[in-house]
Amino acid sequence: MNTNTPASPGGAQATAPLSDATQAALQPAGQAPNSPGATHIRSFVHRRGHITQGQRDALEHLLDKWSIPYADRRLDLAAAFGREAPTVLEIGFGMGETTQQIALARPGDNFLGVEVFNAGVGSLLRRIEESNLQNLRIVQHDAVEVVRDMIAPDTLAGVHVYFPDPWPKKRHHKRRLIQPPFVALLASRIKPGGYIHCATDWQEYAVQMLEVLSAEPLLRNTVEGYAPRPDYRPQTKFETRGLRLGHGVWDLIFQRIA
Repeated sequence: MNTNTPASPGGAQATAPLSDATQAALQPAGQAPNSPGATHIRSFVHRRGHITQGQRDALEHLLDKWSIPYADRRLDLAAAFGREAPTVLEIGFGMGETTQQIALARPGDNFLGVEVFNAGVGSLLRRIEESNLQNLRIVQHDAVEVVRDMIAPDTLAGVHVYFPDPWPKKRHHKRRLIQPPFVALLASRIKPGGYIHCATDWQEYAVQMLEVLSAEPLLRNTVEGYAPRPDYRPQTKFETRGLRLGHGVWDLIFQRIA
């Protein structure tokens, strides 16, 4: 496998609209797509978590500088970043260490990070400011609604979904982010030739991810089964410790077809 980032071809492409079934799965019955109040099963639960004073300060002083407010309208990516460049969406960036490293290593690409939790947003805001990163912006909102409402079809060069909550209990599997309706939505927002890269350290979730991604007609696997970790995804300290203890990590890289 070529471990470089899959390239995105230039030129306009035909929009791939979501099927009626996918649209229906992303909002309540009887409600039109993008209508006010549209809801879906969320892949996260708000809990009162620890937040440091530094993260609080970053939220207070840096959020307006480096974040984009959620809005129920298409986002002008060139205006948001102040330039035209391939844009990669990262969903659920946690404390932002991996996002920071990738953005630093790929200055020619724009990165749009989506996260809901204050501690993670505050942490990444500090990293952006300390590193003087000009190619990274944040939207603090539910990822499904951001992709559905703010990202135009055939727009993204790539999507990163690293170590999403596995929701291990069977009764909670419906909360998993990587489900057919959301994958169909993501695929419609990626340019032909662009990619979606998922990673998980939960084997049973990896199996589901492979099944869901393989079943999406707009995507094709770039390898047979699971992919080697590509050079652009740094290995985290948590991941290194897990591998040393014999735990597995599974990467999946699929490409959007025309």
